[in-house]
Amino acid sequence: MTSWESLFSGFSIMGMGIPEIIMVLIALLLAYLAIEKEYEPLLLLPIAFGMLIANVPLGGLSSYDEGGLIYYWYKGIALGIYPPMVFLCIGAMTDFGPLIASPKSALIGLGGQLGILVAGAAAYLLGKIIPGIGPITLQQAAAIGMIGSADGPTSIYTASRLAPNLLPVITIAAYSYMALVPLIQPPIMRALTTEKERAVVMEPPKRVTRGQKIAFALFVTLGTLVFVPEAGTLVSMLMLGNLIKESGVTDRFTRTLQNDLLNVLTILVGVSVGATATAERVLNLNTIIIIILGLVAFSFGTIGGILIAKLLNVITGGKVNPLIGNSGVSAVPMVARLSQKLGQEYNPRNHLLMHAMGPVVASNIGSALLAGLFISYFGY
Repeated sequence: MTSWESLFSGFSIMGMGIPEIIMVLIALLLAYLAIEKEYEPLLLLPIAFGMLIANVPLGGLSSYDEGGLIYYWYKGIALGIYPPMVFLCIGAMTDFGPLIASPKSALIGLGGQLGILVAGAAAYLLGKIIPGIGPITLQQAAAIGMIGSADGPTSIYTASRLAPNLLPVITIAAYSYMALVPLIQPPIMRALTTEKERAVVMEPPKRVTRGQKIAFALFVTLGTLVFVPEAGTLVSMLMLGNLIKESGVTDRFTRTLQNDLLNVLTILVGVSVGATATAERVLNLNTIIIIILGLVAFSFGTIGGILIAKLLNVITGGKVNPLIGNSGVSAVPMVARLSQKLGQEYNPRNHLLMHAMGPVVASNIGSALLAGLFISYFGY
């Protein structure tokens, strides 16, 4: 009997209760959405797998199991190492040409920051209204609101500086909503636009020279370091990646950043994020409220961007398709691809991808700057 008991105790299932089983089922659902529905599988599949292995307790593979593999992977998030590295890779993939050619598209990116402000204010007020969740500080509210940027690295960086205790749940929410862009945004986009607006064909963007792009990267870097130094880490890495790409003399670096390094970081971040989603951490009132606030933030960011795009449509006499307003949030490049997909559903001659890249890169820069301001004003 002793040998049988010893053998049986080795099965991890024996350490699982109902909460862990619920989390495993959620992980399997996310994996299904990634594999069968192809909802951003590069993000959602690693997150789902991390969630799966973290909720089998005897495996020791959650982000909190000291000495385990995922514990050390997660250090890259907790210490703020992965976010700037991801920004470096994103910079090498980003074309700032559409933003430079059409500076007014930055207004859409500005509108996309609405979700950050709404969710941050809501979090702070809920902490005063609902006794069960306890008071929420301005630092915590700012970190929660940043989920609305739909920018995982920026959300991680802000939470690590302002609310380290909320870092796991904020990270889960930020990356989950990024992965679920195809589910969340289309209903909002259709509800706020008319069929006539969705069919608007936009003129091709103006040509932008390499010199202009290089000057832009250098100017934004210097401006950020002078005026919003707390955002310097993220913005400077974004611009370094872009400078490497646009210089035309570092092709090996560009290929590495766009492919190999970004792929490795995506796996490390995805699994590490998923492995924070243990039943103990997720299935409680505070976490559920934060995840709901994250959805509110993401939704209002989308709404803000679309409303600004509709305003530009009126001002320009119908030359701006409001569908690009969803790119007011920073989920690069998922939101731009969604603009293109929906635009072609209503008019096959629609080519909105590059037009949507203007707002999304503006939002990427804007959310990093806003994070820097939050850290400057609310940091300890």
